[in-house]
Amino acid sequence: MLPRHPVRAAALMAAITALLYVVELADALDRHRLNDDGIVPRRVDGLGGVLWAPLLHDNWMHLVANTVPLLVFGFLALAGGIAQFAMVTAIVWLASGLGTWLTADTGTTTIGASGVIFGWFAFLLARGLFARSVAQVVLALVLLVMWGGLLFGVLPGALGISWQAHLFGALGGVLAARIMAGADRRARRGGAAPDALAS
Repeated sequence: MLPRHPVRAAALMAAITALLYVVELADALDRHRLNDDGIVPRRVDGLGGVLWAPLLHDNWMHLVANTVPLLVFGFLALAGGIAQFAMVTAIVWLASGLGTWLTADTGTTTIGASGVIFGWFAFLLARGLFARSVAQVVLALVLLVMWGGLLFGVLPGALGISWQAHLFGALGGVLAARIMAGADRRARRGGAAPDALAS
């Protein structure tokens, strides 16, 4: 339910967050021209944004708004270890980015880590169901009470907010939860430790 090495997990998430702040500083010094490297829908030259968009933010307020959920959900997603965290992150990163590239409004450029954040959140909510873990379900319920309002972000509504990145990130998180639960069950049947993917 929680990372086996919480200090290491916290340090990793602090380092990831620090990287985002360094990128934002570089972007600010460059008059925010890096933001042009976000996801530009249905354009071949906009596909590169799938890789870069989660590292970019519109301004400091945008990054600050993402910081707390990034730290909390990322830390909790590290419970399965670094290898599992990397796989989950890759799935939600690509699902959010490609889904946005396919469905976002023409003429927009999407940036920000919130698609990955929604993916981690959905992963944390769904993994207990797929893993049949009471402890993880309880954690999911706690997260729902504290952060459940975030789920409205997958719906069209607020101007300037990419609900597509949120929706496809969340779908990627559910997919990742299913894949990881299956991998853990196969590892247990094979006699490996449940967190074998994390070693």
